[in-house]
Amino acid sequence: FEIPKGADVVKPSRSKELPPSDPDWLYVRTASMVRKVYIRAGTGVGGFRKVYGGQQRRGTQTKHFCKSSGKVARYVLQQLEEMGLVEQYENGGR
Repeated sequence: FEIPKGADVVKPSRSKELPPSDPDWLYVRTASMVRKVYIRAGTGVGGFRKVYGGQQRRGTQTKHFCKSSGKVARYVLQQLEEMGLVEQYENGGR
């Protein structure tokens, strides 16, 4: 599993203010995604964006749900496909 160059400065969601403080956050996210694919097969990038999304704080306005980064989910799924742990479905998803 290769870690991309900017993994230490990228935010996993638009709702987050700072990047994760844990240097191994991408490994933790990958393990979580493998588990979720095992439990519920056929989940795609859009589904993972919803699962890992959260509330975006907008100051004095009400909170609003925000999806997580699609690039992170897509990158992790592509790496898992190269390793042979995940395969694509015909109808979409993995």
